[in-house]
Amino acid sequence: MTTDLPHERIPVAEARARITAAIRPLAAETVGLAELAGRIAAAPVIAPHDLPTHANSAMDGFVVDAATPGPWRIAAQILAGDDPAALAPGTAAGIATGGVIPDGADAVLPVEVCSEQDGHVATTAAVESGAYVRPVGADTRRGDVVLTAGALLTPLAVAAIAGLGLTEATCVRRPRVAILSTGDELVPPGTPLRRGQIHESNSVLVAATLAQHGCEITTICSVADTAEATRDAFAKAIADADIVVSSGGVSVGPRDHVKPALISLGVTELFWRIATQPGQPVWCGSAPDGTLVVGLPGNPLSCLVGLHLLLVPAVRALTGRTPEPITTPAVLVAPIAQLPARLRAIPMVLHDGRLEQLGAGASHQLSRAGRANALALIPIGTGELAAGTVIDAVPLG
Repeated sequence: MTTDLPHERIPVAEARARITAAIRPLAAETVGLAELAGRIAAAPVIAPHDLPTHANSAMDGFVVDAATPGPWRIAAQILAGDDPAALAPGTAAGIATGGVIPDGADAVLPVEVCSEQDGHVATTAAVESGAYVRPVGADTRRGDVVLTAGALLTPLAVAAIAGLGLTEATCVRRPRVAILSTGDELVPPGTPLRRGQIHESNSVLVAATLAQHGCEITTICSVADTAEATRDAFAKAIADADIVVSSGGVSVGPRDHVKPALISLGVTELFWRIATQPGQPVWCGSAPDGTLVVGLPGNPLSCLVGLHLLLVPAVRALTGRTPEPITTPAVLVAPIAQLPARLRAIPMVLHDGRLEQLGAGASHQLSRAGRANALALIPIGTGELAAGTVIDAVPLG
C-alpha cells in the first residue's frame, strides 16, 4: 500500500489501521511462573479445581453446629493447615482464620462475641448456619475462566495463577525490537559535545517505552549518515526483529537515507506522514517477512508522538490486544489553540485529572518536556479550546 502523493498526511487512526492490517500476530509460548509478570496471556487461564477446595473459617473464633444450642464443650483446636476430625454434637472447636470447617459443624462464632468458662464456650450473639464460613468454590469453580486471552499478567494476576496451583501459563511471545538512530551529529550521553553535536536520546526513549510495554529489545545502534550504512543496518535489523524502529533520516534532506534504503530492501510503504503536530514525518512499511518498520522523526518530541500514537498500539496489536492507545479524559488548565488539519499532541503534566502545559510545543524541546507524564491530544479544529475543556490524554508512565 502506498499513499497517493508523497506529501499526503493521513489521520492517525488511519495510520494505525494500516499497521494493524499489515502485522502478523505473534506465536504463543509456555512461560514459567517466575517469568510471567508483564506478559500477555495467549490463552484463557482456567481454574483446575474449586477455590477454596474446602470450607474454611473467615474469622478466628469457635466452630459449632448452628442447630445445637450452646454452651458448647471445647473439644479441639483447629489451626490453618490442619485436617480436623468430625465435630461431635454439642461440642465446639477453637478455629483460626483459614482453618478447615470439620464435618458436623456449619458456623463460626467470632472470638469477640464468645466467652469461655470451665472448658465451654458461650455466646449471646445469634448463631446462623453458614456464618463466617467460606464455602467450597466461593472464589472460583473448577472450569471457570480466571483470566482471559489478551490479559496483561500483572503481579496480582500472576499471584492468582499461583493460587490455582499452576506453575506456568501460555503467553504471547514478546515482540523483538531493533532500534536504530541515524545522524552524524549524535553522540552518546557522557561524551563531551563539539560544536554542532547533540547527545542521542531517542533510542533511550524508545527502548524504555517499548520494554515497559513488554518488548524484548534486541539491538540498539547508531547508523552513519550514508546510504550504504543505512541500508546495511536495516537489512541486519529486519532479519532479527518483529519491529524495527529508527529515528531521524525520514524527511527529504540530502542525508535522509531511510526511505530509499527500505524501498531497496523490498519494504512495502504503508504510509509516509501523519496529520499531527509535532511528529508529522513518520515513514512506516512492512518487510517481506512481515517485520514492521517504523521510521520516526529525529526531533525528540516528534519521536515521542509517533512512539505513543503508533508504535505502542502496534505492540498491542501484535500481542492480540486492541490496537488503540490507552487514553484518559482530562481537563485543560489553560486554553490552547487547535490546528485545522492536524491533531496536536502536546506533552503535559497530568495531576488529579487536570492537564498543566509546560510550554514544550516545539519538537526539539526535550528538557522542557521532561516533567511531562501525559500526551494531551488537541483535536483538529479552527479555534481555541477554553480552559476547563475535557480532552483525551495518553499517560506516558
